[in-house]
Amino acid sequence: MTPNASQLSALTRLFSSAVFRELAKKGRSALFSRLLGQAGLPERCDAHATVGDAFDAAFAILKVAGLRDEYVYRAALTHKILMGKHSLRTASMLNEFRTGACKADLVILNGTATVYEIKSERDSLARLANQVENYKRVFATVNVIASEGHIDGVLAAVPEDIGVMCLSKRYRISIVRDAVDHPERVCPRTVFEALRSSEASAILKAMGVSVPAVPNTQLHGVMRGLFAKLEPGELHEQMVRTLKRSRNLAPLSELVDRLPESLHAAALSIQVRRADHGRLVNAVATPLDTAMAWA
Repeated sequence: MTPNASQLSALTRLFSSAVFRELAKKGRSALFSRLLGQAGLPERCDAHATVGDAFDAAFAILKVAGLRDEYVYRAALTHKILMGKHSLRTASMLNEFRTGACKADLVILNGTATVYEIKSERDSLARLANQVENYKRVFATVNVIASEGHIDGVLAAVPEDIGVMCLSKRYRISIVRDAVDHPERVCPRTVFEALRSSEASAILKAMGVSVPAVPNTQLHGVMRGLFAKLEPGELHEQMVRTLKRSRNLAPLSELVDRLPESLHAAALSIQVRRADHGRLVNAVATPLDTAMAWA
């Protein structure tokens, strides 16, 4: 199936937070069934297909080179890096993490903090140079993962210490250039602005810095001043340790195991209540002919 523009838009929106959260909250999604119809997928699925089978079928179309969007790249990084080289017990992942004037597409925390900027076939490279400069102020290792057609442009746009990765037409990740790990270059003030207040407090405590008792209205400024005095390399190390605890993904292992592979990246990046996990799993197991009546 080669989708037209309208079908491609519907396929992409199937993996949106709106559909995922509706399935979790209500156990059904009228948006899912409408989008599936718009994409022309029901007639391509067999009589015994489930909602999960439909998601897998949609993903199989989207991951063809030329059609791939950001979600396909997130899924590749989730399976081949986070769950392939690491595990949910030893590593964590951050999505849309605020970094200076930008938002990092995806960050994996293991022994260090590695950010991945995604440049899919649908993306422009216009902002790339500015994005990687912002990321270098918070993360020790910066990578750009791009389509084959973007690789030359990426290499020309970013410094030599930035890693470059390619998602091939066969959905394989290859290393074009290794990233250099530079924890000493991070900017403590920028790191502080990226954190939750509780995370910043935990880092200061771990580094032996006490926060004076001040009114809440003054706390942000005081803590920012304390961060400015921290040694970058040690700060980065404590940031990784703290974020791995505060953004721990291990509790999601059971949910991920019960969902089709095409939804693993969604499960690890879209927050839903733990109480809704069972409802989500049941919704995904619903026969497709039943789900089409949700609309």
